Amino acid sequence: MSVQKASESLPLSSARDVYSMLMEARAPDVDAFDAHVIACILALSFAEAKAEDMSLAAAAGLEADDLLDLVASCFPAALAWLKRDIGHRPIERSADEACLLDLLKSGATAQTVLAHRLAALVARRAQRPNHLWQDLGFRHRGDLSELMQRHFAPLARRNNHDMKWKKFLYRMICADAAFSLCTAPSCAECDDFETCFGEETGESLLARGRRAADLHGSRAGA
Repeated sequence: MSVQKASESLPLSSARDVYSMLMEARAPDVDAFDAHVIACILALSFAEAKAEDMSLAAAAGLEADDLLDLVASCFPAALAWLKRDIGHRPIERSADEACLLDLLKSGATAQTVLAHRLAALVARRAQRPNHLWQDLGFRHRGDLSELMQRHFAPLARRNNHDMKWKKFLYRMICADAAFSLCTAPSCAECDDFETCFGEETGESLLARGRRAADLHGSRAGA
């Protein structure tokens, strides 16, 4: 699907379609992995915003002006069709999300505009109920690990036992606040080890959305 036809098809598009359109619109000087990360997050946020009647800014967790600038710098050819859905209300954050945002900003590899925007995107998407890599729209957990190692290296180094990322990030918040939601004296003595360290398997939510759109299309044409 081309960017030029996006305005006609976006209301019925799956997140996977939006991802493809964003990547087609990628600026040539933008790092391919960073573009992939941002496109995944925005595509899934877009689909959820449509389904839940909210703005793209609210679903993604980035203030409208920052989101417009991010799209303009990474996917300039997509700005015209995407900006109508961004919305302009200030972002409201829960106390948990605000703490997570602060943790990610302080644990950024470099204190850059991109790192702070990625921190906001990750903090908002972490409020969703699935594995964090799924709610970021990624293909697998490896994408999230690479994101953390690249843009949040100090935090990535602290996760040296490969704890599930959402569990790890909230454990860091608990440690900084001098309390813990975990009552086990150590991970080795925990009765629920799999909750924090088990495999993070599952289906990519972008792939799930593509399959649902295909099924809807086949039924409509039957």
